[in-house]
Amino acid sequence: MLLKGGEIARYLSRPDPSRPALLIYGQDAMRVSLKRAEAVRALVGEKADEEMRLTRMPGAGLKKDPAQLVDAVREIGFFPGQRVVLVDDAPDTAADAIREALSGWRQGDAVIVVTAGSLSKSSALRKLFETHGQAVTAPIYDDPPGEEEIARWMSDAGLRQVPADAMRELAILARALDPGDLRQTVEKIGLYKYDDPTPLTVEEIALLAPATIEADLDELIHVVAERREAEFGPLMRRIEQQGLAPVTLCIAALRHFRTLHLAAADPAGPGVALARARPPVFGPRRDRMARQAQAWGMGPLEEAVSQLLETDMTLRSTSRAPQMPLVERTLLRLAMKPRGRR
Repeated sequence: MLLKGGEIARYLSRPDPSRPALLIYGQDAMRVSLKRAEAVRALVGEKADEEMRLTRMPGAGLKKDPAQLVDAVREIGFFPGQRVVLVDDAPDTAADAIREALSGWRQGDAVIVVTAGSLSKSSALRKLFETHGQAVTAPIYDDPPGEEEIARWMSDAGLRQVPADAMRELAILARALDPGDLRQTVEKIGLYKYDDPTPLTVEEIALLAPATIEADLDELIHVVAERREAEFGPLMRRIEQQGLAPVTLCIAALRHFRTLHLAAADPAGPGVALARARPPVFGPRRDRMARQAQAWGMGPLEEAVSQLLETDMTLRSTSRAPQMPLVERTLLRLAMKPRGRR
């Protein structure tokens, strides 16, 4: 069974112990590690190590000694309860050993949890798990945790009173932090709110969140470029609290919109233009910026660059206008620009 979308987080929070094996793979080792820990904990509980119901083995050694996996899966535990055999960092060469263990798996045997790095479509591990009738495949992408997953973490941390504005703030924070850092932040908030029945506030989240000025700045500019004005205010407040200079904010926005303008003007298309920019833009960020360039078009982007240049010149002049409100006004105007006008 190949999990997709929201199924991934839901299944890994409550894996089915009647299924023989689970493959968790992805490019980000930290994300894979977090999901693996969550799945194993749900299957065997917190005391599995003490009760010898969790067996760990490196995936790299299975090619030389495939029998060790079969033996570990069929072993009868000293303590009662579900058992798990965890195969970490499995290469494609481990596929034959895992196939052998799966072929003789019976109810009552240990569940096999396999982790791996990025796997191509032709990967032997992926083919084994995706074509097996009972095994489960959980690809872990670089998308930030969604509200459903964050809500589950909050509940695990003992937080029940989380108003909509606080949840929106956490969703914004999820795009700025790695999942591991976000999980730690949620746990820290849970400790802070221990025995405090009052609803969680945006101010408390800001107090306990780690400093993420670079990530916040990047996300703020993406919010402007994607004209998501509803999300602009909370991010702008956080940027202000972190003490970022107005000129720095304006320069970063100007650089971003100039890059979008050059991408929109290139006959080869935004994606190609961004790949050969200096410095080049790669991966998901390139795809995101290509969509922004296409949505704006060359004319509106030229106007946006002009507005940002004018703001930058005002900041560097002898004007006594308050600088941060000046930058905020320009960015908000861009974020609120109607779509479809080119």
